[in-house]
Amino acid sequence: MSEKTLFEKIRDREIPADIIHETDDCLAFRDISPQAPVHVLVVPKRVIPRVGRAVADDGPLLGQLLLAASEVARIEGVEESGYRVVINHGANGGESVPHLHLHVLGGRALAWPPG
Repeated sequence: MSEKTLFEKIRDREIPADIIHETDDCLAFRDISPQAPVHVLVVPKRVIPRVGRAVADDGPLLGQLLLAASEVARIEGVEESGYRVVINHGANGGESVPHLHLHVLGGRALAWPPG
């Protein structure tokens, strides 16, 4: 059996996290190195290594992740002012944990393209 990812350890409550939202399928918690006043990670409880490895059967779970991101924005008070949802894929895309996750960023004006 392979070693658990950081996010699996958070899911299993082996590592503490500031959890702000949870459903049967996903978990949302504050990023430990925030890049904006609001920076929350939304992860599926079932491991999908990265978005490019998702398959058609993962479609409902991917939809649940987007709905959870929207709920996080509401909880964090950035639903009306605006927020960004980001998925990193691979080393050049900024992926650092091999467990699909969404970044919900807000609380300030976000430039485009990102730095």
